[in-house]
Amino acid sequence: SNSNLNNIKKWVKSSHWIDFLAENPKTISSTSICLKLIDPLIINESIDIKNKVEKNIVQLLEKEKVAYDIGSYRSAPPGLRIWGGPTIESEDIKFLLPWLDWAYSETLKQLNID
Repeated sequence: SNSNLNNIKKWVKSSHWIDFLAENPKTISSTSICLKLIDPLIINESIDIKNKVEKNIVQLLEKEKVAYDIGSYRSAPPGLRIWGGPTIESEDIKFLLPWLDWAYSETLKQLNID
């Protein structure tokens, strides 16, 4: 799980649109990895728009059979939740990350956000 978290940390560090939900690095879980949307294009949008962005990303990933049940917790800000526990191979996390970027980019196009 630590390897999975490290892969996601590297990806988040290079991302312009997502960050860890936990603001204190010591509280970031290596199993239930929670992320929030931070792109300047949507940061000031309404919660409804942000929820649409999250929902669309989730639907695209499910349609492509890449990830399931990856949306944030109901009580959390819009974002993603990635299971990174010991049952997940690090290669699978590495495979997932470009798909997340793709799904986000497609979502912006589909929702006409630019």
